Amino acid sequence: MLRPWRSRALSARNVLRSLAADGSVGHLQELITVDSAATRTSSGRGSLVNVILANGNPGSLLPPRAHSAGSSVRGFCTLVEDVLSSSGSASSPKNGGRVRTVDFTKVDVNRLPTVILVGRPNVGKSALFNRLIRRREALVYNTPEDHVTRDIKEGVAKLSDLRFRVLDSAGLEMAASSGSILDRTATMIAKVLSRSQFAIFLIDARVGLHPMDAEVGRWLRRHAPGIKPIVVMNKSESLDDASGSLTTVTVEARRLGFGDPIAISAETGLGMADLYQALRPLLEDSMRRMSKDECSEENSSCEETSCCENDESKLPLQLAIVGRPNVGKSTLLNALLEEDRVVVGPEAGLTRDSVRVQFQFQGRTVYLVDTAGWLQRTRQEKGPASLSIMQSRKHLMRAHVVALVLDAQEIAQEKRSMKHAEVVIARQAVDEGRGLVVIVNKMDLLRGKRNSALYEKVMQAVPEEIQTVIPQVTGIPVVFTSALEGRGKMAVMHQVIDTYEKWCSRLPTARLNRWLRKVMSRHSWKDQAAKPKIKYFTQVKARPPTFVAFVSGKTRLSDTDIRFLTRSLKEDFNLGGIPVRIMQRSMSRNDELSSSSNSSKPSSSRAVTARTFSDKRTVAAA
Repeated sequence: MLRPWRSRALSARNVLRSLAADGSVGHLQELITVDSAATRTSSGRGSLVNVILANGNPGSLLPPRAHSAGSSVRGFCTLVEDVLSSSGSASSPKNGGRVRTVDFTKVDVNRLPTVILVGRPNVGKSALFNRLIRRREALVYNTPEDHVTRDIKEGVAKLSDLRFRVLDSAGLEMAASSGSILDRTATMIAKVLSRSQFAIFLIDARVGLHPMDAEVGRWLRRHAPGIKPIVVMNKSESLDDASGSLTTVTVEARRLGFGDPIAISAETGLGMADLYQALRPLLEDSMRRMSKDECSEENSSCEETSCCENDESKLPLQLAIVGRPNVGKSTLLNALLEEDRVVVGPEAGLTRDSVRVQFQFQGRTVYLVDTAGWLQRTRQEKGPASLSIMQSRKHLMRAHVVALVLDAQEIAQEKRSMKHAEVVIARQAVDEGRGLVVIVNKMDLLRGKRNSALYEKVMQAVPEEIQTVIPQVTGIPVVFTSALEGRGKMAVMHQVIDTYEKWCSRLPTARLNRWLRKVMSRHSWKDQAAKPKIKYFTQVKARPPTFVAFVSGKTRLSDTDIRFLTRSLKEDFNLGGIPVRIMQRSMSRNDELSSSSNSSKPSSSRAVTARTFSDKRTVAAA
């Protein structure tokens, strides 16, 4: 029976599923014998459980359990026992099954425990962060002489059935000079650490215990005395316990004074089972300390909120802050959040990772993304800078509203609002169908008696020039701010919300057809014979608003006609500042007869269904 399982063609998931299906408890000893080569080490590296936790989603196969401190059953045996208990009626205490105390998959995200990843530079914190959240959100690049991560990135970790908020931090260097980038990142990490419940302290297993690791350990004791971090030896896939190399590193890591370390590999996923077993009791104890009444009240309020939010404009808003380097994007994010969440400074290109933060504004959930400075990617540009550009473009594609930040001082000096890179950003946002808000930052540098005339000139010239550069979208909102002083931040959010609600708006078909008759009659056509014969006008989708005009016979709307209808739509329905798309479809004679016999509405037998193949350009009606 075990012969097919020895083949690499069958994965460990199939093995566990087969056992759970037939309840073959008698074959467990044979299965453990087959896997004994991988499970004989103290860390259990390479076992089937590690493969499952690293590559699969074992939530349906591996039900959670509370492991007691005195349990002698480890790793594979313990988890398989849970699978067998959940497959039948063995979940009752009398049959040896254990009742799950906390179902993390049903806990609200805002109530999940927080775990921060700390360590010296280049030990694999971002790689482990990506492994835990199961996405490549953090930049990973092997730069021993440089620091790729500089800001705090946040995500929801999914380790088997565990759920917790995980924070990726910058590398800590205690020898950093005061006021340097490294010193500012350390100060920011200390503030975030004070709000975290747990910490994972990463070291490089290939190097062993580095002197900087001991300095980071002392730093943790000083800034987080109430947190006992879990020491994780990353990059241990190349170490072998048979030769004693893994044991040597383990003994060195114990000298940090934080207990027994855990050997993992964030790149391959080995050791995730041991990390799961170490985190599970800690996270459960943290959730138990919370009031059950408070948890139930918050969960019920969240369910009520989700049930009431049927309107598309009430869904979470994705806002991306983009612009050239050193225009104040990170300062604006800190001003909106009212906390120092990202590192700011006079250095250009300070932000590398795109930082995504969730916050509430007037009862609405907003996902705010601070991107790296937008530059034209060249062939000579490689490394983290190139990855940052690609990541910024990815977040622009995901955003609902794009906030383009300009530098007021540069506008005043160069006497033009937008450079080539900023024009590229604005046009790409419009082509992708996103809402656009232009923010002119650093207006505080133009105040004073000497600059009063220049201040007024910039406020008047920028909206006019932007309209000239991007003529396809009229009424683009422009907000003048000073992120450093916190001026104009409320105006920015109000304008973003207003643009988002327009972007999500839907207009009734009856209202659109009444509007169509009025707008076609008030326009002075030079040749009545060439007047387009639009029989029917309807909106097929929102985000952005997309309309279909059904024209009679072989008549086609010209580009001038479409521009006229688009401009009229924006003026009459207050849709300025967002892209509006109008498609056209010809109606046959039978369709026209059916439409006229059913009060200008297509019959159910000939109903026209519009399908959107792309959110960018075309809407094909079939």
